[in-house]
Amino acid sequence: MAAHHLDEKSTQEWEESIDHTTAISLAASYVPGSPEEKRLLRKLDFRIIPCCWILFVLGYLDRANIGNAKTGGLEDDFHLTSNQYSVILLLFFVSYVIFEVPSNMIIARVRPSLYLCGLALLWGVVAASMAATKNWKQLAAVRFVLGFVESGFAPGIAFYLSSWYRRYELASRFAIYYTAVAVAGGLSGLLAGVITEYLDGARGIDGWRWLFIIEGCGSSFVGCILWFFMADYPSNTRWLTPEEQLLASQRLAYDGLGNTQGAHGRVSEKEALKMVVKDWRTWTLALLYALVTGAQTIQYFIPTLVKSFGWENWEGQYHTIPPYACAVVFILVFCFVADHFKSKAYFISLFSGIGTIFFIVVCANSNDTVRYIFTTFAFGCIYGTSPLVLMWVANIICYPAEKRAVAIGLVNALGNTASIYGVFLWPEHDAPRYIPGFGATTVWMGAICVVSLVAGYLFKKYPIEAPEPEEVVAAEIRRQRERGQVPTKA
Repeated sequence: MAAHHLDEKSTQEWEESIDHTTAISLAASYVPGSPEEKRLLRKLDFRIIPCCWILFVLGYLDRANIGNAKTGGLEDDFHLTSNQYSVILLLFFVSYVIFEVPSNMIIARVRPSLYLCGLALLWGVVAASMAATKNWKQLAAVRFVLGFVESGFAPGIAFYLSSWYRRYELASRFAIYYTAVAVAGGLSGLLAGVITEYLDGARGIDGWRWLFIIEGCGSSFVGCILWFFMADYPSNTRWLTPEEQLLASQRLAYDGLGNTQGAHGRVSEKEALKMVVKDWRTWTLALLYALVTGAQTIQYFIPTLVKSFGWENWEGQYHTIPPYACAVVFILVFCFVADHFKSKAYFISLFSGIGTIFFIVVCANSNDTVRYIFTTFAFGCIYGTSPLVLMWVANIICYPAEKRAVAIGLVNALGNTASIYGVFLWPEHDAPRYIPGFGATTVWMGAICVVSLVAGYLFKKYPIEAPEPEEVVAAEIRRQRERGQVPTKA
């Protein structure tokens, strides 16, 4: 019995030694940009990014189509005032803000594929049910529920992508994903134009109701399909070989992210929340994101602004497409440039500064064509800056994974509080120039320009502490061995 115990103990000590030796060996052998890593990245890019992109397109269609529905007949049918419309938008953000943090506490514990696709299924059902509403109060109530369901998706995706990609791979991948917002905005205008022009009155249903039905049902259907294609985490994704799983974990360990789920043992939700709340970086990043989302509330009034520039009905719907097309280009250019030069602070400041200048031109000019053109470019600057700020959260508050998840959720929630009062900045009586709305957006973009530089200096001077890469790799090896995916002997 004693001999067996000694043998068991020596075996355990040998395996612990192997863990440490293997980790150091992996640390020494890791070469960024190796052929194996490039193959892995291609594999991840072709499986992860398209799934996230499609889900985000659908989610944004269901969230933002309210603006197109308003100018497509909803406003007249419900005798909607500008204040009532603002309340409809407001209630979405109230529920969205309240439930973001609890939702991101959940995603750190469950399978992202099931959770994110399940959200798409649910929000599609809720969005389609907006077609059955009879007055603005019912519509506002359904939008409140939609905010609750969608609250977990955007911060969940940010955490999910940060669990696969390195620090300076993240912004460029998130940029591709984030183009879904702009594409969805343009697609929403196109669909709204086609539906309100050709389906209005079909089967006795108004065109704006068809808009909710078609886009909502589409989200639910695609959510069910994508569940079969989405990955989860490096340590439990079946279409990666054990070697690729370890490489995926190792890459992130060397980047200081510690992204492999559970690699360092669990941190409770309460403990993670305390860590986030006590960290001054959280509040700095929340301020930045609040400024971005405050400026971004203009998205819900693009159809209204286009109408003030001289285009109405289905023609106005089509003129909402260029601002979103510009946003797609700016998102890709801004994020790829920031990743290439490995600097978010300077480029967030630069791009928001350019946007500030564009908005000043809009405020100072009275020519509708000039104002439309510069609104389009300024709109692109907002969208190009937004993903850089959000991905900065994952870069700065990187360890442990549970803290990162809560931080992303909390920054999203606090940031989106700006949307609660931002939706009241564009009342009908300010038409046609909407100076208060454009003026506030100009100030917010200018503040981003200044705050990002100060934040960048402070983050560099006081970096967050992270474990040694060897510790992360060793922990992941033990995790893989427990699952029977790595042999115990070299």
